[in-house]
Amino acid sequence: MIKKIQRRIKIKAHIRSKIAGTAERPRLSVFRSNKQIYVQIIDDKSGKTLAAASSLAIAEKMAKKEQAAKVGELIAKNAQAAGVTDVIFDRNGYLYHGRVKELAEAARKGGLKF
Repeated sequence: MIKKIQRRIKIKAHIRSKIAGTAERPRLSVFRSNKQIYVQIIDDKSGKTLAAASSLAIAEKMAKKEQAAKVGELIAKNAQAAGVTDVIFDRNGYLYHGRVKELAEAARKGGLKF
């Protein structure tokens, strides 16, 4: 039986074989741990991170979904400061549900297009 993490890694490899960020349309990559959520905008051609945000930057305590929404707003603001408006969303093998969905919707609301 394939364990949850092994399944996610398998899905992630399959997705990454099809998705690559460019300078014009970089990749918005999400990583979710048990307590925190991290997101970065990556140009895969040059291998550079253009913008990043995480729940570690948020000082106040809140529920994980609310935390993800704040991080989504934060990455949208950081992306616009870096001159990025269009991105490719890389959910990194996670289901588009819960914290990942909240982050994506908040980033869209903040002005990112994907």
